[in-house]
Amino acid sequence: MSNRVPLDNVEHGSLRVAASASSADDVNQALVVPAEFEEVQREFPIFIRKDQDGKFVSVALLGLDKGENLFVDSGRWTSRYVPATLARGPFFLGLRDSGGQELAVHVDLDDPRVGNDEGEPLFREHGGNSAYLDHVTSRLHMIHEGLASAPGMFATLDELGLVQPIEIDVQLDEGTCYQLRSMFTIGMEQFQALPSDGIERLHRSGFLAPAIFIRSSLPNLNRLVELKKRKLGIG
Repeated sequence: MSNRVPLDNVEHGSLRVAASASSADDVNQALVVPAEFEEVQREFPIFIRKDQDGKFVSVALLGLDKGENLFVDSGRWTSRYVPATLARGPFFLGLRDSGGQELAVHVDLDDPRVGNDEGEPLFREHGGNSAYLDHVTSRLHMIHEGLASAPGMFATLDELGLVQPIEIDVQLDEGTCYQLRSMFTIGMEQFQALPSDGIERLHRSGFLAPAIFIRSSLPNLNRLVELKKRKLGIG
C-alpha cells in the first residue's frame, strides 16, 4: 500500500528523504527511456524486451540473478549514473486534483525513506524547491515524456527491421552459467544494411542516436560479469 499525495511546500515544508539506494538493491532490471540512453550506455547494458502487454520497452540490466543489483553496495550506488525510474525515489507524477489536467509531483508518505529528521530537504528554508527536489522533478518529467515517445521509437525501429532477438550465455566458471533470453537489441547487420532513406528517417525522427546507444551499450555486459565474479569470489 502507498499514501501518495500532491506535494505541498506548506504542508510538507519539513519533509526530508533519506538518500539510500536500499529500495533498488533487489531490482535486476530498470526501465529506461530514450532521453537518458546516452548516460545509461556509459554504465549499463541496454536491452529491449516485451512487457506484459507484448509491447517493446527498454531496460538497463543491473544483475544476473532475479532480485540482484550489482551496482548497489551497502545502500549506495557505485555507478556514476542512476536510471531515472530508480532515481525518482518516493516521488511520482500525477494530476494535481481529480478534476484537473495539470500534472504535479506526488510523494508517497508511507515510503520508509520519507520523514522529518534525516535526509535531503525538499524545500529551502526561506522558500523554493531544494536542488534535490528540482533534480527529482526533472527525472519525473523525463520518465513521463519518455514513456510517451518510446512506443513510436520502437515502432519505427521494428518497421526498419532493426529490433533483433539476442541470446546471451554467460559462463562464470565450470558450474555457473547464465542464459539471457527473451531479449532484443539493435541488429548490427541490419543497421549496416539500412538504406540511406532509412537512416534519414531515423535521423529526422530523433531515433538514430538512441538506436546507436542501445547497440553501443552491449560491451557493458562484460563489466556486469566482472562484478558478478567479484561478488562470488571467482577469479
